[in-house]
Amino acid sequence: MIRVEQLRKSFGTLEVLKGITVEIRKGEVVSIIGPSGCGKSTFLRCLNLLEQPTAGSIHVDGVDILDRRAEVARLRQRMNMVFQSFNLFSHLSVVANLTLGPIRLKGMEPKAAREKAIELLRLVGLAEKADSYPDELSGGQKQRVAIARCLAMEPEVILFDEPTSALDPTMVREVLSVIRRLAKEGMTMVIVTHEMDFARDVSSRVLYFDQGVIHEEGTPDQIFDHPQRDRTRAFIHRIRSLTRRFASPDFDLYALNAEVEAFCEKQILSRPVRDNLLLLIEESLQLCRPFLAVGGLEMTLSHSETTDRTELVWTAPGVRLNPLDGEDLEDALSLNLVRNLCASADHEWVDGVNRLKLVLKTGSES
Repeated sequence: MIRVEQLRKSFGTLEVLKGITVEIRKGEVVSIIGPSGCGKSTFLRCLNLLEQPTAGSIHVDGVDILDRRAEVARLRQRMNMVFQSFNLFSHLSVVANLTLGPIRLKGMEPKAAREKAIELLRLVGLAEKADSYPDELSGGQKQRVAIARCLAMEPEVILFDEPTSALDPTMVREVLSVIRRLAKEGMTMVIVTHEMDFARDVSSRVLYFDQGVIHEEGTPDQIFDHPQRDRTRAFIHRIRSLTRRFASPDFDLYALNAEVEAFCEKQILSRPVRDNLLLLIEESLQLCRPFLAVGGLEMTLSHSETTDRTELVWTAPGVRLNPLDGEDLEDALSLNLVRNLCASADHEWVDGVNRLKLVLKTGSES
């Protein structure tokens, strides 16, 4: 349905896209992942001609859309886009946002346009908000309205540019549920996303962008479980881990807890697991406090979907010191809590670096 060959895009001397070649077939859901600044959003904007490519070709159903004679307005009706910042007209009601395009661009009768709009609002669960204004909606509701507005133009392809990045974690699921429904109905979609679990679940193919090129592509299982290239493996690992460095005892525990909760939300970890993990971090930090006074401390938190294993690793340079020895009576409670929370707890000292590895118990082991 879409064929892209050697697509390049530069902004001055900065080359963002460096020769993208890919085909997207009808009914496919293609997710694009990769680090920030690698060209993912620029690629989408080039597909919809919101950015003019520097070189290369884009064919949609065999038509070269970069040809000067191409009808760009008609193209955008066929290949519509949902932005991360919603882009709703704040002075128009929800239903007016949906009917504006069909009436003005497609010549639809206002009554028919409104009936269609209400039908689409039901699809995204917001029919009762038809006469509300965008400022009266939550972020998740605004994004669902934006999706309904896109569908009102009856596109053949929908481009999603990080549709959940501007939302609170509690609102992400409601938007992803709507996109999942569209995928099941066979809508062709290209989705730039940082939601790795969603990309794995909904995609027929995943493209990993890095440094302006498609570094690797394949099925979700191939990309997330068996990546072939080092950069892909490193990126997937970073997404599923959280690393923080502590230089002194005066760190912000509340900010750390907020980051850990966000990590648990992304990994879809249960509330009991989250609570146990927060307790484990706090108590193991208590055991590791001598390191904070001398050379600093680094925490790496990781979770594996395939094994359902959550691992906490503390590393600190310096003389050999095993926090699990626990001769200090003040540490006795913390040590007991850590051992009760962990399926395993091990310390090693290699090349002048202490490494404490704690594996959190799963629900069945608790």
